[in-house]
Amino acid sequence: MGFPLQQNSHDVSNPWRADFPILGNAEKAIAFLDSAASAQKPAAVIAAMDGVMETHYANIHRGLYSFSQQSTAAYEAARHKVAQFIGAKTDNEIVFTRNTTEAINLVAASWGAAHLSKGDEILITQMEHHANIVPWHMIAEKTGAILRVAPILDDGTLDVDAFQSLLGTKTKIVAFTHISNATGVINDAGALTRMIKARSAEIKVLVDGSQSIVHKAVDVDSLGSDFFVFTGHKLYGPSGIGVLWAREDTLNAMPPYQGGGDMIDTVSFTKGITYKNAPARFEAGTPAIIEAIGLGAAIDYLGALGMKNIENHEMALYRYLREEVSAIDGLTFYGDVADKAPLLSFTASWAHVSDIATILDQCGVSVRSGHHCAMPLMERFGIDGTIRASIGLYNTKADIDQFIDALHKAYKFLG
Repeated sequence: MGFPLQQNSHDVSNPWRADFPILGNAEKAIAFLDSAASAQKPAAVIAAMDGVMETHYANIHRGLYSFSQQSTAAYEAARHKVAQFIGAKTDNEIVFTRNTTEAINLVAASWGAAHLSKGDEILITQMEHHANIVPWHMIAEKTGAILRVAPILDDGTLDVDAFQSLLGTKTKIVAFTHISNATGVINDAGALTRMIKARSAEIKVLVDGSQSIVHKAVDVDSLGSDFFVFTGHKLYGPSGIGVLWAREDTLNAMPPYQGGGDMIDTVSFTKGITYKNAPARFEAGTPAIIEAIGLGAAIDYLGALGMKNIENHEMALYRYLREEVSAIDGLTFYGDVADKAPLLSFTASWAHVSDIATILDQCGVSVRSGHHCAMPLMERFGIDGTIRASIGLYNTKADIDQFIDALHKAYKFLG
């Protein structure tokens, strides 16, 4: 399903776009440039989820009847697909959560509550999504730990020297994003992890891969982190499903995050309660069965296309976008560096970002405006938000042209 991309050519057709029904059903041409928030879904994912409900839906891990057995097999097959997709050594390293946010909350509440105490330090960065800030703030308040924040430079990249200087004998866990959702700046997660582990092998490292998993191949073993998290809805899968990866021994040493069915081994009022090993101990209650199967279908779809093909296509479009947008006066770009994801974040001197986004929408262009759940980053830049245009595998040169034309119209109307 992949196609050879001429990276220096902007006039490239996109046979993948037809795989996304929503893009062909709109009354007018839609240039959807908000995939960093949530991606559209290919027909293969929709069909897989419909197929479960139409042919064999039932609760899993409990029933001996055929529907339950089929659904259980499909759910666990999805776990296996995720494990292979990110290079996990065993399916038991894959915990299904609702999203990245829940995965980080799980680590903070489970590992954090068990290992953090007064005076211990948690290190994050100034570019984090709120999902990788608030859970650490909450566990710090509960345990008396101290939340440290590594600053960023004017170009939006991490101040690595300051980051390294904040690593100390009291640092217990470091959590950082692989790719900034607000600017597209890439952190070298492997190099940062090696730096952290060189300071102390006992420091735990969590990498938020919500944006990176979408654009390029990820191998958790080579990253060297202790935790890796991502969400399904950005990966062309459904909402309501996310992933926490950690090594099996790390997960089994962590106390349960929630209690209820499917995570228990035994329950007795007289003999006490015992819990299953990972991943079951972190999947209390009926899980997102259909959504997990949908995520597995999304991974099958991406695997057939090839992540390198996707990366090449998206970056060719981004280079074209960046070149064309430079002709518009009064724009300030954030995270405008060479090594970044296919995401453009900017403000305009001639209008507020929300007003521009409104006009873009009237022209059939979908972008995100605001702080992108990264208010500390916006505060660092001295702004209240940006316009963010993010590219997905289904985008085309025509989408970029539609965006540029709409931006010119906004400038003419508001400038």
